Amino acid sequence: MWTVYPMGATIYYSLCRYDIVSPPRFAGLRNFIYMLHDDKLRIVIGNTLYFVLLGVPAGLIVAWCLANLLNPQIRFRSVFRMIFFIPTIVPVVVSASVWEWVYAPIYGLINSTLTALGVGSIPWLSSPALAKISLIICHCWAQGAAIVIFLAALQDVPASLYDAALVDGAGRWQRFWHVTIPMCTSSILFVFLTSLIGMFQYFTFGWLLTQGRPNMSTEFYGLYLYRNGFRYFKMGYASALALLLFLIIVGFTLLIFRTSARWVYYGGEAE
Repeated sequence: MWTVYPMGATIYYSLCRYDIVSPPRFAGLRNFIYMLHDDKLRIVIGNTLYFVLLGVPAGLIVAWCLANLLNPQIRFRSVFRMIFFIPTIVPVVVSASVWEWVYAPIYGLINSTLTALGVGSIPWLSSPALAKISLIICHCWAQGAAIVIFLAALQDVPASLYDAALVDGAGRWQRFWHVTIPMCTSSILFVFLTSLIGMFQYFTFGWLLTQGRPNMSTEFYGLYLYRNGFRYFKMGYASALALLLFLIIVGFTLLIFRTSARWVYYGGEAE
């Protein structure tokens, strides 16, 4: 009911002209042919790929580095872990409101500080060149769930491997590169895949902060799909867009799984 029917309905509506109000009318492949001539879709796909290719690695690296900093026995470790996890449990609307104030052009936290230092304000969300970067920074900030997963993986690395590497004369960096990272690659793969899928479907934060502005520089696939379905009432075309997004995500997922055998280590054997 909740999985098979929506997927079947999406495929059916993608072959129809459907405005929600009137009954769907079969249109064949017209929605998919229209995609080939949709100039806005090209911009949207470019924005989304830029966001995914830069945002996914950036978020993963930030989460990995913070997890490694929070893994040793340091003072107030539990407090720091709680602080970094808070963005995950704060409602997205609240987080977006906070970041809107942080990025505000005049009285925002960053620009007011820069102005006081004599540097001048930065158009974080109003510049087409900086808007996507600003949203990627927000994405990197909310990595609490990934940090928890990495912490669990780091604590699961057998201490005997570190002892054996130390006996063999391996330094700190060598132990990190040849022991820590290989033993955590399965968790890295999981976080990478879930982040990739989430970024392709990115919607809420971008809608609340920019709504695709300025000049469509933050018009991501999820926003464009929403506009066609619920603003322009082109539900047939929106269903075709959803189907295309599904195929893109499946393609990237299969590609990652096919290449993961070269670098992912599963409990004693690489697969």
